Amino acid sequence: MPYITIESGVLSTEQKDALIKRLTEVSSEIMNVPQEFFSVTIKELPDENFGIGGKTIGEIKAEYLRKRV
Repeated sequence: MPYITIESGVLSTEQKDALIKRLTEVSSEIMNVPQEFFSVTIKELPDENFGIGGKTIGEIKAEYLRKRV
């Protein structure tokens, strides 16, 4: 039974629904395994709970938005 797990920031219900649906469809097609055999888990982490290069994702997003303005 294939198991797919995604770790990401906080997502909307619509985003989660789309991820589960499309990941299952594409994986089923590529692996030639029926969709009914797939399990998908989404682990959401707040921006303050992970970082890159010594900065939280919240800080990185804020810097990105400042540069775009």
